[in-house]
Amino acid sequence: MPLFKTIIFSPTTQILVWEITESREELLGNVVLKEKTQLRLNAMKSEMHQRAFLSVRMLLQEVGYTDFELHYDEFGKPYFLDGKHVSITHSHHFSAIIISDETVGIDIEMQREKIIRIADKFVNEKELNRLKNFDTEDYIKKLTVKWGAKEAIFKIRNEKGISFKDHIQVNTFEIEDQKTNAILEFENIKQVFSIYFEEFEKFTLVYAFEN
Repeated sequence: MPLFKTIIFSPTTQILVWEITESREELLGNVVLKEKTQLRLNAMKSEMHQRAFLSVRMLLQEVGYTDFELHYDEFGKPYFLDGKHVSITHSHHFSAIIISDETVGIDIEMQREKIIRIADKFVNEKELNRLKNFDTEDYIKKLTVKWGAKEAIFKIRNEKGISFKDHIQVNTFEIEDQKTNAILEFENIKQVFSIYFEEFEKFTLVYAFEN
């Protein structure tokens, strides 16, 4: 089974990445789903989405959890009853989870030129100006990190009304740094997050921790 990568970030935090090469049937044959999950799976129209969904259950099994222990709150945020924090992501043929004693969020994104066209939807003018001196490849990579960081933070806060462009700002960084900070300013909240990221096979994996 293609467990692509395991990252032991700390004694209390680990990240697992799955490369989705199996068919829906293969994955389904290796997991046990509760009825609610099976109904959710059956309602998915995209086979790729179904495979990604099932691969997440494979990742959970790698760290000793089952689908019966994974729950979702009213906003769709996943959680365990044992107090461990969990966040889930998938993109194309990769999926990933992060499990930690700390509050965490994770995102994985394919590096695509399309992100340039939508950059002004999720980064403000000040952030864009910082990136103008980079070549196209670096520009795409940095925008992808910014999107992933904001997505990971949103998964942590999960509050209606948060704007990626207006409320979450990612500090300057270099790709080789593999880390930066970001600030969420929303209503009466001002919160700093530690951001970590890495690249593999034209994908960017980003995860965030509350400071």
